[in-house]
Amino acid sequence: MFSEIRAVFSRRYLLQNTALEVFMANRTSVMFNFPDQATVKKVVYSLPRVGVGTSYGLPQARRISLATPRQLYKSSNMTQRWQRREISNFEYLMFLNTIAGRTYNDLNQYPVFPWVLTNYESEELDLTLPGNFRDLSKPIGALNPKRAVFYAERYETWEDDQSPPYHYNTHYSTATSTLSWLVRIEPFTTFFLNANDGKFDHPDRTFSSVARSWRTSQRDTSDVKELIPEFYYLPEMFVNSNGYNLGVREDEVVVNDVGLPPWAKKPEDFVRINRMALESEFVSCQLHQWIDLIFGYKQRGPEAVRALNVFHYLTYEGSVNLDSITDPVLREAMEAQIQNFGQTPSQLLIEPHPPRSSAMHLCFLPQSPLMFKDQMQQDVIMVLKFPSNSPVTHVAANTLPHLTIPAVVTVTCSRLFAVNRWHNTVGLRGAPGYSLDQAHHLPIEMDPLIANNSGVNKRQITDLVDQSIQINAHCFVVTADNRYILICGFWDKSFRVYSTETGKLTQIVFGHWDVVTCLARSESYIGGDCYIVSGSRDATLLLWYWSGRHHIIGDNPNSSDYPAPRAVLTGHDHEVVCVSVCAELGLVISGAKEGPCLVHTITGDLLRALEGPENCLFPRLISVSSEGHCIIYYERGRFSNFSINGKLLAQMEINDSTRAILLSSDGQNLVTGGDNGVVEVWQACDFKQLYIYPGCDAGIRAMDLSHDQRTLITGMASGSIVAFNIDFNRWHYEHQNRY
Repeated sequence: MFSEIRAVFSRRYLLQNTALEVFMANRTSVMFNFPDQATVKKVVYSLPRVGVGTSYGLPQARRISLATPRQLYKSSNMTQRWQRREISNFEYLMFLNTIAGRTYNDLNQYPVFPWVLTNYESEELDLTLPGNFRDLSKPIGALNPKRAVFYAERYETWEDDQSPPYHYNTHYSTATSTLSWLVRIEPFTTFFLNANDGKFDHPDRTFSSVARSWRTSQRDTSDVKELIPEFYYLPEMFVNSNGYNLGVREDEVVVNDVGLPPWAKKPEDFVRINRMALESEFVSCQLHQWIDLIFGYKQRGPEAVRALNVFHYLTYEGSVNLDSITDPVLREAMEAQIQNFGQTPSQLLIEPHPPRSSAMHLCFLPQSPLMFKDQMQQDVIMVLKFPSNSPVTHVAANTLPHLTIPAVVTVTCSRLFAVNRWHNTVGLRGAPGYSLDQAHHLPIEMDPLIANNSGVNKRQITDLVDQSIQINAHCFVVTADNRYILICGFWDKSFRVYSTETGKLTQIVFGHWDVVTCLARSESYIGGDCYIVSGSRDATLLLWYWSGRHHIIGDNPNSSDYPAPRAVLTGHDHEVVCVSVCAELGLVISGAKEGPCLVHTITGDLLRALEGPENCLFPRLISVSSEGHCIIYYERGRFSNFSINGKLLAQMEINDSTRAILLSSDGQNLVTGGDNGVVEVWQACDFKQLYIYPGCDAGIRAMDLSHDQRTLITGMASGSIVAFNIDFNRWHYEHQNRY
């Protein structure tokens, strides 16, 4: 449906500007190739006016979809966001790849990522040693001085009049190299076999060891491959889970799973540590130089020659006009050559890329005229006490600066909700009608929240709730703009939408055959649009679409009177008690009162059950990161960490009766809180404890993180909210530098 289209990008196909890639709300995309550019323009003007989405700070206009990659780069705010460390190195590289024409839908233009480590031999990897990192100012071919001399001489002694000189007769990214990296997983196995007469490659050429591939890329004059993004998020690519017969190498080693460095005991370790290396300070300080080589001013021309960075002329944009070749045989031969040589990304900038700001420069350190005397004063920013004393059972921190009302929305067990203004430049202005707990209250300029208890933004939901429903955090969802709150548990088997501004009921949504027991929403990505999932006592889940303009909408986007769910998700045998939506992966993970957690696609397909250990039978809380880290809390203090593909990665048991869990945005850190009033921070991959906050005077019922991941807000059983300083980077450096 046109209403599902979220972004439209112009694309190249075989170096010609004749393609379009259309991205959908469910995070799938499809790429079309058309006869000519004129057709592309017609199609863009026939599609919704979505531009390239809102993620890059660009207007939603059709002219943006038709803009050149260089125009997109110049107009976007992503470079500034990366410099300010608002987005990660991984996110920034994906942005550059996307606007430069790289796409998962074309193996000839697959996203390209750098090798960042050089040590694949040691038992232990120290991420504080510069020697373990690659020099990102040089292309792969120039890292080995002897091999660099070979390439330089090839260029300088060029004698072929039919072709301009180049350093490398192979490329850092080709369809063949991409398939070789991904040969163990579908659909790439099938693609590889189709391209090679139904046969796997010679075992000695098959990707069989990370260390071996790195050595080859430093010694073999026909191998200058860079990596693909999957090296930083997909451990499954290293496992021969389908049991393919990949042959035996000449040294009599059977090719099966990919050999990992000694410092990585399993594929998940390798991906996690490789990703941490990518986000390290060594890489952050150099990454702009690698960008210059791949996307920037050293990509072509005299600077490329000086940098030893020139490839075959048929890899570059504008090198050939296929429409000028009238002979079909010659044209087919030229297309085959382009596919064979690889394609260099569109050049995004012709001047040096700016470096990233240093971590020390942007380090978040609370400034106070008072010296901190103890841990409590270092950790607790402020404590707000609400007059109602009703436990704060839901906290939603929608604190992005661009929002009309950056706020922390709190909901109590008595269904009293308040919109507490958030100050990104923290400072308390004072609001009538609320009291502050001054026991641990820091100087006034530290307070990021204004509590609204004056009646202006304090609302009571009086509609009848089913008496058997236990009010908890799962009963509420706050929209990303803080304007609406969705509440479930009503006797008439509905969930309802209320305005946070007026407190009035704005929509009633039916669909379940029994009382709705839990709600969840995906991260909002365009204009507040997101997915809402409702679970009920009838063991089903319904998936809805929330539009910032239309509320819950059904198949007819022009009508919100009687919306129909987008999908019905079945498979549970008992009441659904917890659910999480991951729109980035197009997945819904849900837990029933008794039984396993289930993974569905957002189109309703049941993929798998996440089966915990024997004593993990009653799931109560689920947290899923955008990359598929899935933490499930079961009754009696039991935790399990699953990959999104169902592999149990770690488990632990604690004494606290946990009421709230959340993952940091990168999925690396887990924060928990419960009845004992203690917030604890864990390394998500192995449940290693990183930090314990000082105990609060009441149990914790709900938690959320501010958008910058620097403030943790907790809702307490005493009716208070507590704001903590949180610094994942500090624990990263204290605990995670050595493997």
